[in-house]
Amino acid sequence: MLQASTVQLLRLKFSFFLMPVFWFALSQVENIQLTHTILIFIVLHLLVYPASNGYNSYMDRDTESVGGLKHPMQPTKELFYVTIVMDVLALLISTFISSYSFLCVVGFIAASRAYSYRGIRLKQYPIIGFIVTSIFQGGIVYFLVNHASNVSKTINVSLLPIIASSFLVGSFYPLTQIYQHEQDKADGVKTLSMLLGYNGTFIFTGSWFFIAMNLMAIYFFLNLEQLLFFTIALFTLPTLIYFFWWMMKVRIDITEANFENTMRMNIIASICTNAAFIAVLIIEKY
Repeated sequence: MLQASTVQLLRLKFSFFLMPVFWFALSQVENIQLTHTILIFIVLHLLVYPASNGYNSYMDRDTESVGGLKHPMQPTKELFYVTIVMDVLALLISTFISSYSFLCVVGFIAASRAYSYRGIRLKQYPIIGFIVTSIFQGGIVYFLVNHASNVSKTINVSLLPIIASSFLVGSFYPLTQIYQHEQDKADGVKTLSMLLGYNGTFIFTGSWFFIAMNLMAIYFFLNLEQLLFFTIALFTLPTLIYFFWWMMKVRIDITEANFENTMRMNIIASICTNAAFIAVLIIEKY
């Protein structure tokens, strides 16, 4: 039986926030291999992402609200061992899919550990941390899912949605840090949100999201699938409404850049983007 702190710090529910890229990539697969699709979903959302969260918590030992947890417990050695077991399982499963799947999972785990490990600690560098997170949680995951879920196991994956996925992940990355400035500063970490400031974080997020949507528009219009882009735009509208409302509140009072509002933003954005890409998947296949 796992300790309560271990279960909490794996932050399994956080995988939902990272799920939109999976549905986007899957929606663009012409011939889906169902078994491998299920396996890569398990690898990412039930093993790799939670293990990454757990390892980060083990390194950080946060005492204040962080990453979806208002009151994080203190980690024990059990958490460290559990993350290793989960990573090994993820690697073993990925070998049954393809060699490229295995290499992508290896790369993701290595990047995740370099991001958190005290001896490297990429997260302390605002630009490098941002780039690594955007590429691996965005573009690399898109390629991995598109490749692994495809019957043909093609590696000729369109570049535009890969880049768009990186921009999409990158657009929300600074917002997840906006309420942690003081805690990150105390831990010797300078996040992108700290570098940008409160107002700058919103401007950056809005700009990056605008680029992501434009890249998707180009991709779908080039494929003569305008309806799919407008479907995504429609589903993400509530996210934009809340984003601009929250931005105006923070401009008036920076204390509004708090845990509760950040979580509300994450939940709304995740529900809307997951629904958008699932809708695209349904339209494409049925």
